Amino acid sequence: QVHLVESGGGLVQAGGSLRLSCAASGRTIGSYTVGWLRQAPGKEREFVAAISWSRGYIYYADSVKGRFTISRDNAKNTVYLQMNSLKPEDTAVYYCAADYQTAEIRQTRAEYWGQGTQVTVSS
Repeated sequence: QVHLVESGGGLVQAGGSLRLSCAASGRTIGSYTVGWLRQAPGKEREFVAAISWSRGYIYYADSVKGRFTISRDNAKNTVYLQMNSLKPEDTAVYYCAADYQTAEIRQTRAEYWGQGTQVTVSS
């Protein structure tokens, strides 16, 4: 079992920045890929970014490339999502998710999920 807890969401003006954190505990996280997904009101859940814990492979959705950065702190078992140049269309609930298979996360399926954190970007 993997337990994920997100933090760092909030309200920010367009052009601003936020950093989300995902603290992982439980089974050895080193075997997993951890990612961020988001869901805006009335829209389907979509992939944002992911990082493989052991090798550090990184993946981004085209919509966030150049603006968002995913990283991990092995000592703290925490994954971060630094979000810069935020746009109103980035408004969503952001979920941290973990799975053995990166493809599952990129297809918005994962074995383990956090509770989500709200990000609101005002225009």
